[in-house]
Amino acid sequence: MKARLAWPLAAVLTLGGCTRTPSAGVNDAQRATAPARSPLAGSWRLVWLELPGADGALRRISDARGSLIYTPTGQVSVQVMYASASDTPSSGPVQYAQGGYEGSFGHYVVDEATRTVTHRYDGANVRALVGQDIPRRYDFADGRLIIRSTRPDEHWSVVWERY
Repeated sequence: MKARLAWPLAAVLTLGGCTRTPSAGVNDAQRATAPARSPLAGSWRLVWLELPGADGALRRISDARGSLIYTPTGQVSVQVMYASASDTPSSGPVQYAQGGYEGSFGHYVVDEATRTVTHRYDGANVRALVGQDIPRRYDFADGRLIIRSTRPDEHWSVVWERY
């Protein structure tokens, strides 16, 4: 009987000591304060994306599905599945999706003064994004979260609403 009770206690004690290694580029003060009080924290569902077409004109894609999660402790996860692989952006300065799917996870830091959120990805289906600091501009309108690239050569936006 003692042996059956001892292994769960050992597991709790072992797992209780596990911590994550801080990401480079995100300092402890930013990690400790910015995400916890961020209005971004929570779970969001994709409403639509606006992406430039071959002619450069923005087109709205509303049949894609996705989720964006910002935890109060600084983790981020984003998943987007395009309804058609042909809707997947294939041109542009940075590739974020592959095969009709975009997925990444990591850490984030909010700068409320500039209304930017910087993602640092620990994993992504496009491996070139791993370890990169990816800054984004965010705004709120009608209860929705709008995220845009901060790069002058990228002209897209994504609209999310809370689950």
